[in-house]
Amino acid sequence: MTEENQQPLLTFEGKRYDLNTLPEELKELVRGMQVADAQLRLHEDTLKVLAVGRQTMAMQLNERLQSVEALPD
Repeated sequence: MTEENQQPLLTFEGKRYDLNTLPEELKELVRGMQVADAQLRLHEDTLKVLAVGRQTMAMQLNERLQSVEALPD
């Protein structure tokens, strides 16, 4: 393994940067973006679970409403 393969890289806007040489302020921004990305993935997964649950409830509601007479139009 070469030294180049071990250095952490940031790819942003089509350009690559050596993370080790970035100022601490920029490293903090990168870490903040990583946390934000992780939170977005978490919440996207939560939304998917909620959507499936809602769809299941809608199917149950539809099934159970079959035995209830609807009001006239």
